[in-house]
Amino acid sequence: MSVFSHVEFDHHQQVVFGHDKASGLQAIIAIHNRNLGPALGGCRMWPYVDDQAALRDVLRLSRGMTYKSALANLPLGGGKAVIIGDPHTGKSTALFQAMGDFVESLGGRYITAADSGTGVAEMQIMAERTRHVAGAGVRETLDGGQRSGDPSPATAYGVFVGIQVAVKHRLGRDDLKGLRVAIQGVGQVGFNLARHLRDAGARVWACDIVEANVRRAVEQLGVKAVTQADIYGLDVDVFAPCAMGGIINLQTLDLLRAPIIAGAANNQLADAQLAEELTSKGVLYAPDYAINAGGIIDIYFERSGGSALELKAHIEGIGATLEQIFSRAEHQGKTTTAIADQLAEERFGGR
Repeated sequence: MSVFSHVEFDHHQQVVFGHDKASGLQAIIAIHNRNLGPALGGCRMWPYVDDQAALRDVLRLSRGMTYKSALANLPLGGGKAVIIGDPHTGKSTALFQAMGDFVESLGGRYITAADSGTGVAEMQIMAERTRHVAGAGVRETLDGGQRSGDPSPATAYGVFVGIQVAVKHRLGRDDLKGLRVAIQGVGQVGFNLARHLRDAGARVWACDIVEANVRRAVEQLGVKAVTQADIYGLDVDVFAPCAMGGIINLQTLDLLRAPIIAGAANNQLADAQLAEELTSKGVLYAPDYAINAGGIIDIYFERSGGSALELKAHIEGIGATLEQIFSRAEHQGKTTTAIADQLAEERFGGR
């Protein structure tokens, strides 16, 4: 398996493959950049079709974490871990203990956290074997309560702040009353985003591959349920992808009618060149690694300390960063992704 010639290899500083025969662990940790500090990024568990798919994912996601932390003004680098396995059937205490040993072997160069397929319980098991894990403790939430590990409320709040800025920039509106928003995916992040939008007076449509998630959003928040196929073509002001990545592609691009795309999903563009297509269509795209940084900000505050008010203020800084991206893109005639990359590289000393 070639790493250096891989299409997603981007001068990564370290890529490590881990295997534990007893537990069946097969994992990859990629450290993209540590110029600003230790690499922090989630541990994803997914039934990849093959090793190449896992390598592609970890390389791409770890690079995104470098840019995300830099845009969020955090003293962190970017890394990611993937475990090859089915999160529904392949989990065991031994597996995550072995993963904790794998993380520990890197001596603090990489700090892990929950991601797709893993959660607080898995982080707590890994924390038995390594100090370099985030999201395994209890801390104050944005609203003054307490929760254990879950950064999704902070991610959702950051996306909500970003939508406010995007709506102001693209539509010239100071409030969200009557705003029409389509949310693709109403798991923990999407559900919390829908709640913020509802409280601000917006009208929300939603879909999810898990019917129970849609039902909860309908019953508790009054959102309108739509099918996964119909979510793209709705006549709305904002399309908010909050599920898996790659959902902006040549097929869905022709269906989308929203003038703003702003959501929590990682790697929303199936191809980087699609940013040009969005710009040519007059669509304002909020780069995912800028708008969805609330979670990593929350994780950083868990490790470094700080009050809920300080956390909230830092998350609200996502809005200022996005406004800078939008304005520079408009003035320089570039895509928002090109400007976001440029701004991040200025901050972490990239090329």
